Amino acid sequence: MNPKKVVIAGGPGTGKTSVINHLKDRGFICYDEISRQVTLQARKDGIEQLFLTKPLLFSEKLLEGRIQQYKSASKEEQSVVFLDRGIPDVLAYMDYIGDQYPDHFIEASKTNTYDYVFILSPWEAIFTSDNERYENFEQAIEIHHHLMRTYMRFGYQLIDVPFATVEQRSDFILEELNIL
Repeated sequence: MNPKKVVIAGGPGTGKTSVINHLKDRGFICYDEISRQVTLQARKDGIEQLFLTKPLLFSEKLLEGRIQQYKSASKEEQSVVFLDRGIPDVLAYMDYIGDQYPDHFIEASKTNTYDYVFILSPWEAIFTSDNERYENFEQAIEIHHHLMRTYMRFGYQLIDVPFATVEQRSDFILEELNIL
């Protein structure tokens, strides 16, 4: 079985992880965002903000992790797998900071394609910063625009998830996929 791979995308603080966690609670296979893991590992290695100090190295680690998630998701036994961010997110963030990246970033986005991409817009009412999220709300809006442009550049039709409760957002996604 080759399950449908569904990305939940959006800038920082848009509620992606809450939706992913809710979908997990409902029995769906979900892959977590890996940037926090990369950030925390870098801190253990003595680098406080790897994304800010070595953005290409940070992005390489994200790309490797997201490619691995994609491959793992392809082998799952359920009909649909949800991913908290996709491979094109890496490019969008690099574009956001104005940094260059090797061609294999683009190639990875072209060869590892997703079936659906749901995007959550910046929502000031739920936005918070923490030790791993350094962006402010205005930056989250700018990142959102980069994400939209990047996914559309690779031919994705983005499905905008409306502002609502976590349960309602999850239901919206499941209804769009015809699995509710």
